[in-house]
Amino acid sequence: MLDIATAYNKYKFLGNDYLTWIWFLIENNHNISSIINSKDIVTFEVGNSIVLENRLGDKSKEKITIKGDKAGLEEGTTALKKGAFVTNINLICKINKDEYKFTIKGESFNITGLKTPKTEILKNKNEIEGLVLEKVFFTFQIFKVIDTLFLKYIEQRTSDEWNHKGLQDIKNWIESF
Repeated sequence: MLDIATAYNKYKFLGNDYLTWIWFLIENNHNISSIINSKDIVTFEVGNSIVLENRLGDKSKEKITIKGDKAGLEEGTTALKKGAFVTNINLICKINKDEYKFTIKGESFNITGLKTPKTEILKNKNEIEGLVLEKVFFTFQIFKVIDTLFLKYIEQRTSDEWNHKGLQDIKNWIESF
């Protein structure tokens, strides 16, 4: 059995690979709802930032950060062509009509800056428990989507078909820029 440090170092690429795969799904208009077998309508779009890293041979790395609400992703696509992976991405996820905004880090899967759909305005103190439960429900909803999507990614990544279809589709997407 691998100890935690060895396992971390061996598989730390998976998070960045996963985020790159999500960007691929978004750019190619894949149906997220069908990928995760959801009855809800789930869509993703890139938010206002994306960070890519390209590890260079001599322990150095190139880091590309793109920020801004209407920022072009040309530098990011160029970085992909040079072998970079997404290490941090701000996403907007819509589940039916509810909108979530958050940033996810590939290395740790930390979700930061989560903005859930707005809740009703508190009218009296007796409604606090309901509002807290609603926020917890929203938080669980987005975690469920992210976790299920990661599970589907792992299923694809470990399948025999990955090297023939999945990986080739991503390579074709990158070459299309």
